[in-house]
Amino acid sequence: MSMIQVGIIGVIGAVLAIQLKGGKAEYGIYVSAAVSIVLFSFIVDRLGVFINTVGQIASYIDMDAGYLATMLKMIGITYIAEFSSGICKDAGYQTIAGQIEIFGKLTILALGMPVLLALLETIREFLS
Repeated sequence: MSMIQVGIIGVIGAVLAIQLKGGKAEYGIYVSAAVSIVLFSFIVDRLGVFINTVGQIASYIDMDAGYLATMLKMIGITYIAEFSSGICKDAGYQTIAGQIEIFGKLTILALGMPVLLALLETIREFLS
């Protein structure tokens, strides 16, 4: 799916959601959520291409697979948190959206701690 097609789907979904919000607000939210899920499926498809490319790059260099898995988890958490947060913001629940964003950031921070510790250990070995 091309960027133009995704853009058209997004704009049509937004216009339809705005039209439906005038009558019954919940229908606008449902349309917005449905369009977001469709667009998220296209994002996941593009992520598959990215993951395959990163896998090929990792095969060319000597790299611990755990670091690559951690990076891919961080990317997934980022997309899911942003997606969930956006839907909550569209529905008018900014507080919940903020909490989802904070949880996503803390989860990424927790996933990055072992990588940071490995980096500090490497630096300590060079200094010794």
